[in-house]
Amino acid sequence: MTSAPQPPDWKDLPARDRLLQTAHTLFYRDGIRATGIDRVIAESGVTKVTFYRHFPSKNDLVCAYLEYRHTHWTDWFAAALSRHGGASGDPARRLAALTATLSEWLGRDDYRGCAFINGVGELADTVPEVVEIARRHKRDVTDLLATLLPPTPERQRDAQALTLVVDGAIVRAQMGESVEDVLSSVVRLLRGMAAFQGA
Repeated sequence: MTSAPQPPDWKDLPARDRLLQTAHTLFYRDGIRATGIDRVIAESGVTKVTFYRHFPSKNDLVCAYLEYRHTHWTDWFAAALSRHGGASGDPARRLAALTATLSEWLGRDDYRGCAFINGVGELADTVPEVVEIARRHKRDVTDLLATLLPPTPERQRDAQALTLVVDGAIVRAQMGESVEDVLSSVVRLLRGMAAFQGA
């Protein structure tokens, strides 16, 4: 198994941060169930006593990982949409901003799908908190996607439809479909929405 890559200043981080960043890399890359606590502890360079001081159980670490992922990923997503022109009044620019942002994410070497969809798939029956965190994440993503849509009475409903399209793209890319084919399908679907007419 490959170790989690660590930045040069790794040893200067507080133990909790090292544990969380190691768990983030390993849980996302290798899967939550496939990654044992002993591995997280070893790669973090902390003792078991230190681990259990910060996280009384693996489930606590899993929930902290998903909260950490939520904060960092949604911050990145909002910034990427803005950077690519998502605030434009032009439907074509808004659509281009979404596809450029998705391309940036889906094309990453370390892309393994949606951490929240994956987490629910692995743990929905045993860790109900994971489902709650995932629901909140998807609500927040829907709110971010709503910023790409004109302020009409249908905005929230359209944002929910847009979220389903994005989730479908995430899964198809995770299953190995090329990013180009996934984004081509996204564009075809979204051009049928009133918010992107003329895009």
